[in-house]
Amino acid sequence: MLTDRTTLSQLLIEERRHHPGASGELNSLILDVALACKAIARRVAYGELDDCAGARALDGSSNIDVNASLGSIFSILRAPKPGASAAVDDFLQPGSQQVCAGYAIYGPSTVIVLTVGTGVHGFTLEPQLGEFVLTHPAIQLPATASEFAIIASNSGFWEPAVQRYVDECIAGRTGPRAKDFKMRWVASLVAEAHRILTRSGVFRYPRDTTNPAKPGRLRLLYEAGVLHHRAGGRPREHRVWERVLDVAPDDLHQRIAFIFGALEEAERTEQYHRDYNVVERDAPLYGTRSLFRTND
Repeated sequence: MLTDRTTLSQLLIEERRHHPGASGELNSLILDVALACKAIARRVAYGELDDCAGARALDGSSNIDVNASLGSIFSILRAPKPGASAAVDDFLQPGSQQVCAGYAIYGPSTVIVLTVGTGVHGFTLEPQLGEFVLTHPAIQLPATASEFAIIASNSGFWEPAVQRYVDECIAGRTGPRAKDFKMRWVASLVAEAHRILTRSGVFRYPRDTTNPAKPGRLRLLYEAGVLHHRAGGRPREHRVWERVLDVAPDDLHQRIAFIFGALEEAERTEQYHRDYNVVERDAPLYGTRSLFRTND
């Protein structure tokens, strides 16, 4: 029964009551995002019937062709000059300035996971009502993990610390970690993040030597920069050990290497990069992240 469940609209209204001076513009914008996600979910559900195959507009969009999960990532920032038309530089803000961040995942059900700074909550689309209903309140990222996700085809180009970490996971209970790990790879950052948030794990997209000019593969501003805002993780950047959320982008498509997931695995990664990497890089290697911002 859904009569006793909170909808996204109701939660936003309740949050606004705690801020009497709020204009309501943020709530309106979040509901606009939710409406867009409903429209995308509807079109994705038609697949080949709506000529969606081959589309390349969403996170993991190539998954449309094989009927696998994909998603949308969104972030809301304050306008530096309210009322003025937005310029590119207006978006070049560090992730710590986000007032809302989250994603939608389109799978067997459509789910939006977001935060407005008071915890991370997941809402499932009830197709008949057309409402997002609270189904995952106050999500907390588990501290330990027994699953890891990484694109193994790049293994020949990994740095020593990454290779050591993966080798130890593969060694299982007879190796130095003394426990078995499972490897996953969905080729969708949203799908990986959602699995990790709901059952733990760690996602890694490290810098490698396939293109030394690039400090990573994922976009800082609208991929890595969004997926961290308050679910119990510790965001850090390898070279100077600072929060990735504090890194101000200098380009809309700036890239960065990325680790996301259980705190225990993030701390082990930091240690391995201190102890086992032979060559120091000039560019950031890692931003360790759970979904949302922590107060360090």
